[in-house]
Amino acid sequence: MAKITFIGAGSLVFTRQLCSDILLAPPLQDSTIALMDIDPRRLEQACSIVQAMVDKRKLRAQVVATTDRREAVEGADFVVTTFQQGGLDAYRLDIEIPQRYGVEQCVGDTLGPGGVFRALRTIPVLLDLCDELDDLAPDALLLNYVNPMAANCWAVAEGSGRPHVGLCHSVQGTSEMLARWTGVPYEEVNFLCAGINHQSFFLEFRRGKEDIYPLIWDAIKRPEVVAEEPVRTELMKYFGYFVTESSGHASEYVPYFRKTAAMVNEDLVPRFTDDVNYWFDYGRTGGYLRHCFQRLDKFQSEYEEIVAGALPTQRSHEYSSWIIEAVETNRTVIINGNVPNTGLITNLPDGCCVEVPCLVNASGIQPTFVGDLPPQLAALNQTNINVQRLIVEAALTDDTDAIYHAVMLDPLTAAVCTLPQIHSMVGELLEQQEEWLPQFFG
Repeated sequence: MAKITFIGAGSLVFTRQLCSDILLAPPLQDSTIALMDIDPRRLEQACSIVQAMVDKRKLRAQVVATTDRREAVEGADFVVTTFQQGGLDAYRLDIEIPQRYGVEQCVGDTLGPGGVFRALRTIPVLLDLCDELDDLAPDALLLNYVNPMAANCWAVAEGSGRPHVGLCHSVQGTSEMLARWTGVPYEEVNFLCAGINHQSFFLEFRRGKEDIYPLIWDAIKRPEVVAEEPVRTELMKYFGYFVTESSGHASEYVPYFRKTAAMVNEDLVPRFTDDVNYWFDYGRTGGYLRHCFQRLDKFQSEYEEIVAGALPTQRSHEYSSWIIEAVETNRTVIINGNVPNTGLITNLPDGCCVEVPCLVNASGIQPTFVGDLPPQLAALNQTNINVQRLIVEAALTDDTDAIYHAVMLDPLTAAVCTLPQIHSMVGELLEQQEEWLPQFFG
């Protein structure tokens, strides 16, 4: 009987999905699922939802809930992190303060000022959790879903060294989308995808031995495809490969698409949003923040209906349940995981966090060798890795200067702000987020 602990179980929609996946895996149906969150009300709701799934399926799984993190992780075999340190209050500051300086973030959780400050709030919590695992669950595998993925996992590797893997769904979702665009049944697709989280690239996309990249090139000429993914199709035209993360996210990691508020609000977004709700909702500054508030309100209003509602009948493409099952049963699966670069991608820095294919079985996470990325892709990744390196430096040493340097080197911020403006913006972010960043105010 595996003990699977969720830290941040109050992420209700995501907790429901991941726990449903676990309970749909026959070898895991007698597991203990331990839910932990600092918000007692949302924790109670999460527990009710998961318990309802267990009861309706007549399973032997046990569900426990606690606000005590040490209690939750004691004896755990797997620890899944889904928390958001500072919650939506801090996230709002991540978006609204940079916007006053012309930095237009639609998501702001991976790079940019928002990603930098989210990491600075998150990394100390992850490292404290790793210390607790050393004491209470030394063999537990950490499955991290918390963004910014690359910076967080890099800090865990360097600051703790615990076994871990960072998990995202962008590779799965994008490969499914490309199969749809090309008319190839997804079960016939095989691919090689590598890079860094949210900026990995499909280096190969095949049906058996047939290269179907030409079909992708044909697809991105179709107006409806461009409308669906305006930024990603543009990046492919100029860089030669298709990137994993959605257009909203991808537009934030490069200096080309969100240079000024005027361009975002009057040029880029309307040009790319004809009849496409995605861009209307998420492409604009703060789009994902608004979505988070709307989703929270919707969930609360429909909570009883969700508890009583129909259960999912199939596992999702999220990796966590497949990893846990593979480790427990020694049946190998292949995932794309975020792991330390130990010579896996040979033209990216050693020690940085890379996203590469990994084998998983009872021996744990086993990353595979990729070699060199095409040089233009490695160079694009490097612009993001520069920021991630300085985030990790700031988080592990409490070096305030490294925070300023990280934001100075952010591609989007550098495209729209002067150095004095960046210095002022970072100072304001620090001041407004002092309650979550006490280590920089000693």
